[in-house]
Formats: sequence, C-alpha cells, structure tokens
Amino acid sequence: MSFTSLGLSPALAQAASAQGYLAPTAVQLAAVPAILQGHDVLATAQTGSGKTAAYCLPLLQQWLTGSQAAPRQTHTLILLPTRELAAQVGDTLRQLAQDLPRRPKIAVVFGGVSINPQMMALRGGADIVAATPGRLLDLLAHNALRLSAVKTLVLDEADRLLDLGFADELSRVLALLPPYRQNLLFSATFPPAVRALAEQLLNQPQRIDITPSDAAAPDIRQRVIEVDAAQRTLLLRHLLHTHGWERVLVFVASRHSADRVAGKLQAAGIRAAALHGDCSQGQRGQVLADLKSGRLQVLVATDVAARGIDIARLPAVVNYDLPRSPVDYTHRIGRTGRAGASGEAISFVSADCAAHFQLIEKRQRLRLPRERIAGFEPKAAAPETAVPANDGNGGIKGKRKSKKDKLREAAAREQAERS
Repeated sequence: MSFTSLGLSPALAQAASAQGYLAPTAVQLAAVPAILQGHDVLATAQTGSGKTAAYCLPLLQQWLTGSQAAPRQTHTLILLPTRELAAQVGDTLRQLAQDLPRRPKIAVVFGGVSINPQMMALRGGADIVAATPGRLLDLLAHNALRLSAVKTLVLDEADRLLDLGFADELSRVLALLPPYRQNLLFSATFPPAVRALAEQLLNQPQRIDITPSDAAAPDIRQRVIEVDAAQRTLLLRHLLHTHGWERVLVFVASRHSADRVAGKLQAAGIRAAALHGDCSQGQRGQVLADLKSGRLQVLVATDVAARGIDIARLPAVVNYDLPRSPVDYTHRIGRTGRAGASGEAISFVSADCAAHFQLIEKRQRLRLPRERIAGFEPKAAAPETAVPANDGNGGIKGKRKSKKDKLREAAAREQAERS
C-alpha cells in the first residue's frame, strides 16, 4: 500500500519516501487514515516503528487542505517531554514540508536556552508548535502565543507526559486549550495506570496497538554480561576494542556517573562525551551532532537520551547502570536496531542488581542467558534475597522477613545482650 492511498498528497508521499519510508509502516497504516478522519487516537508502537511520521504526515495534510482563513494561528500543538525530542520532531516536520506547494510556519520551543529568540520566532504567530510543557507555559505567560485556535493536540511519549513529573504543567496547558479538539497520544509504552489517565483525555478514540507480531520486530540482540561493578569501565573498554563499534550509546544512572565514566574513557584515549540534564542546550546539540558524524565514538548519557533521540545506524547500546524501570529499558534499547537496521543491547549486571534485572525480564517477558567475559568474571556473589535463576516463576520475589520474624530476632538479640 502506498502513502497516497492513505489520503496523503503526492508531495507528502514523495517527502515520506525521501525520508526513507518506502512504504507505510504498521503504525502509519493504522494512524494516518484515523487522524485524517478526525478521530482521537491512542497509539502504542515500539521504538523505531515510525510513530513520529505517523502523526506528522496527516497533520501536514490537514494543514494543507484546511482553511487558510486564519493563517499563523496555532492550529496544532505537539507536546514532548525533552528538548531533544522537540528538536527532532521539528526537523521531521520541516523535512516533510519542504516540497509542499506552501509551507506552514513551524515553531519549536523548549527550555534550557534563552526565551528571547523563541519569542522573536513566534512573532506573527505559528501554524504548528512543538514544545516542552514548561517553556510553553513561560511563553504563554509572556503572551508570545495563544492556544485558543488549537484544533489538534499531540502528546508524543505520552506516558512520560502523563506521569507525575509533568502532571501539573500538563494540566495547566490543557486548561488553556479549546474543549473540542482532536487528541493524539503516541508512545512506545503505556503502563496501565497511565493508560487510564490517557483515556480521560480522549473522546471515542481509535486504539492502535502495534506489537512485534503486527510489524517486523526490531533486530536487536539483547545480551546480559555478569561483571563486578568496579570492573564495568574496563569491560566497556574491552568491548569497544573487540567489537570495533563506530559509535555506541552508554546509559548510566546519574549525571555524576556520566561525567565520571566519560572522563575515564577520555583518559584512555577514547573519543567520549557525557550527556545529561546539566549540559546546556548548545552542549547537548553538539555532542549529539558529534556522535552522528563520527567525531565521537561513545556518548555516556542519563535517561535524557532514552526517548526520542534518533541516531541512524547506531550499532550498540550499553546499560552500564540498569534502568530504574522496565519501561525505561524498552526506551533505552530502542535507540538501536532502528529503521530496519540491526543492533545490539548489552546490560552489565553485578551481584547487587541481579534481582532488579530479573524484575525487568519478568515485565518484559524475557529470559536472557547470562554471559561472562574471560578476565572479567565477577567475584562478588548475589545477595541471598535474589531468587535462583531456575526458580521457574519468571521473575523475582524477595525473601523478605515478616514482621513476626523481625520481632523474634529483636527479642533474641535482647536476650543475648542480657545474658
């Protein structure tokens, strides 16, 4: 099936092909007609499945065929959780719109940079605005734009926008939007609690759930390597040398860890840099550009890089630190194996986090073999609270002491002290 058969103009169909979409992906096949027909949409599809184009293409078609009686009013608002994702969506919209007979004015706004250039860019209005919630509220407070004409609201990475970290800002934005509008929610993951919140925003939505059985599953080889925490950097250097990866994305748990690991790699002569929330927008943009161009070999990042960053032909992702949740695991490994390419996702598992990785496996319905690399075999043993790997229950259940057990132990200690 072609893009034109979905209701897109030849110019948009050609633009999609130019961006590497030779035929619609599964999520695009389902979402594009639903959006063009005016339905609300709740779409779940794996990372790298073409979700961004699945809503950008019909939004541009709607703008192209819609009334131009009120140009430069914001008809479409796209909310995103990170600066990088906002910038990427803006780039996608501009690339898809570059050969249209007339082009919409597209504004991309996010925090971490001066607000003044963004206010200047919004002079005269904008047709489509891609924004992070906090900066959008700042611009609204400065009367830099209005939302009274918004006809379509998009939440990209909707699960993140609906969680507690963004709940207050999102509520304030929603209160400023017209009550009758089209709502489009896209994400790779929708935990049950978040899905319940999403349903409250939608009016008789078209539900789209693209599972790996519905589309070609990403070709990602997932590996687990057991290693002591103190040996992880040396093991990472060993893997870089033996695999010869041109570029690799390494995930860590904190900003301090990102700087520390990147510094150790740099001291070993490896082209590495850190990416985290304390980096300025200029720094964040530069390190991503350097990784994509090959000037960097290793980007050590916190979960700020787990969503929305699209690095073509990224061969490997390494979980130096395990993610806090199974949802974050999905988003992290989804940075590789994109657009039909193959990739490798490696997780370092030390004894003290073995139980946590079993929980990730349980939630992901995985069971991955453990590997040991010669010269880096772990010396520490897993805590006794971890369930043996062959327990057969597919997950973990900590052998926690009951309240009665704790009281008995306390009584025994007291008795021993008295005697």
